[in-house]
Amino acid sequence: MAWNDPQWGNNGNRNKNSGPPDLDELWRRLNQRLNGMFGNRNTEGGGGFSSGGAGGGNLLGLLLGALFLVWVASGFYIVDTGQRGVVLRFGKYIETTEPGPRWHLPWPIESREIVNIDQVRTVEIGYRNNVKSKVLRESLMLTDDENIIDLQFAVQYILKDPEEFLFVNRAPEDTVLQVAETAMREIVGKNKMDFVLYEGRAEIATRAKVLMQQILDRYKTGISISQVTLQNIQPPEQVQAAFDDAVKAGQDRERLKNEAEAYSNDVVPRASGLASRLKEEAAGYKQAVIANAEGEASRFSQIVTEYQKAPQVTRQRMYLDTMQTVMNNTSKVVVDQKSGNSLLYLPLDKLQQIANQPSSGASDALLQPPVAATPTPPAPVDLRSRDALRSRDREDRP
Repeated sequence: MAWNDPQWGNNGNRNKNSGPPDLDELWRRLNQRLNGMFGNRNTEGGGGFSSGGAGGGNLLGLLLGALFLVWVASGFYIVDTGQRGVVLRFGKYIETTEPGPRWHLPWPIESREIVNIDQVRTVEIGYRNNVKSKVLRESLMLTDDENIIDLQFAVQYILKDPEEFLFVNRAPEDTVLQVAETAMREIVGKNKMDFVLYEGRAEIATRAKVLMQQILDRYKTGISISQVTLQNIQPPEQVQAAFDDAVKAGQDRERLKNEAEAYSNDVVPRASGLASRLKEEAAGYKQAVIANAEGEASRFSQIVTEYQKAPQVTRQRMYLDTMQTVMNNTSKVVVDQKSGNSLLYLPLDKLQQIANQPSSGASDALLQPPVAATPTPPAPVDLRSRDALRSRDREDRP
């Protein structure tokens, strides 16, 4: 059958199952089903809706009710743990909601902003993602001694006030970056280069954190600085070689200084000990001399006292003591030839001393016979006449 056949769609001459259904019949069946659902059938036998019937109004109300329910349901939201919900009414702040299921008037009357206050956020100054990707306009800083250093650090912060974070400042994250750079430049500009590079790293980070927090609180950003981490501190690459030489020279200076101090700590105590020992020996010698002199003076006083009691006996004892001392200190032997005794004197004490010497020199000493000196015997001295002469001399003296 051709497409332009006038009998196309004629149900009177064709089998119903042999072709596509009639569009009018489908529309009639659809209207009947809708009227059956809402209980408003057309009593006139027509298959379609009437233009002003109640069925169309009920369907429109149902659709409006469904849309209203969807609009009301759009106001429900959930605030997770660690978050805060900020509710706005026509753009004006109304309240801050705690974690849990919440509801607000749907858009466009009210809206909400979910802010995570437990999330730790990081701002990098002087580099991006990697310390090798430097941002020199942020990292180059001037110290108090007019040296330039390359300082890269990171700042971690959290939110403590969602209202201030959202409404007081236009770009709070950019504000954190600028405040961190400003605070670090101020701290570095007040310290020497060596202090910044070596012993002052921890102190600089602490002071910078305090200063950043003060500035952010003054701007009412609602941000709390949790940590400042210094990633890399070094001189600029253009002067790195010269700086390494200066560092080595400084290390050599410290090494030589330490060696000098060690030598001083070794020599000075020994010199002090030697000086103290000499002082103690001198003091001991002084005390010994004084004590010996005092003893001799005391002995002389006692001798004078005894001499006054018995002059003759005292003189005789002093003479014998003096002769014994003189004879003990001499190595000469006196032999009296006139006595007729031809027996030579054998110095037993000298032989005993030779025997106590080492064997190498003892044998040679024993081989040499002792030489006896034969000096002229002195004339006998009468002790009484000598004492009488002394007493006369003393009496003759004025």
